[in-house]
Amino acid sequence: MKQENKNAELTPEEQQPFSWKQEIWDWVKIIITAAVIAFVLNKFIIANSRVPSGSMENTIMTGDRVIGSRLTYKFQEPERGDIVIFHWPDDESVYFVKRIIGLPGDIIDIKNGKVYLNNSETPLDEPYLLADMIPEPPLHYEVPEDCYFMMGDNRNDSLDARRWENTYVHKDKIIAKVLFRYYPRINKIE
Repeated sequence: MKQENKNAELTPEEQQPFSWKQEIWDWVKIIITAAVIAFVLNKFIIANSRVPSGSMENTIMTGDRVIGSRLTYKFQEPERGDIVIFHWPDDESVYFVKRIIGLPGDIIDIKNGKVYLNNSETPLDEPYLLADMIPEPPLHYEVPEDCYFMMGDNRNDSLDARRWENTYVHKDKIIAKVLFRYYPRINKIE
């Protein structure tokens, strides 16, 4: 008991003096730890992206910032309808955010402003579209293995797979599945 009270009985002169060096070192350790945690999160767990255009409206608006999970596709395959962050096949230094429409092996026909999958007579149900697609000449695609066909939700104003020189996104170029928008307001993306 006497030992516990010993520090309480010290006079201010006997207690360890304040050290600016120690205070600065403590702050540096906190800042370095925070930076390492942020780096690990951003490199291996989440992906952060800003959407600069209206190609995904009304799902994701121009200027929105989104967070995606880098881990999702480590445990499951990408699915039709997922919104993903990926390296644009025509310039891999650029990140794009689009919706997966075609899976590996799919046959995609676009005619009369509608998307048809695998020779179906019924168009793909796409309740997320901003507006009906303006009809254009029929387009036909056959998605290679390990590749995906991407389109924006605002089809009439989207630089998507229909317009790219390299039409398909290879699976290893998909960075993350978009989970939610965090700016200008927070909400889940579906």
